[in-house]
Amino acid sequence: MKTPKQTDQASPRSSTATTAALATETARKPWKKKTPVDVVLDQINHVREDVLQKEEELKQAKRQLQKLEEAKKVLEAT
Repeated sequence: MKTPKQTDQASPRSSTATTAALATETARKPWKKKTPVDVVLDQINHVREDVLQKEEELKQAKRQLQKLEEAKKVLEAT
């Protein structure tokens, strides 16, 4: 005979207990409304950081390509 499955049921936490636990774990900074100028300046800084990161990745890829091309020349010479 098959035995019926038993499921473990945890007691659900109330929403107030959950929010109280989260509030004590991390204190959030107060929300400050940004002006449209601040939003655009933040976007400019974000894009500038992305460009710098991608330029660095491009430099590394170019170095790797150069090394592989040198290795290809050595292999073709033999």
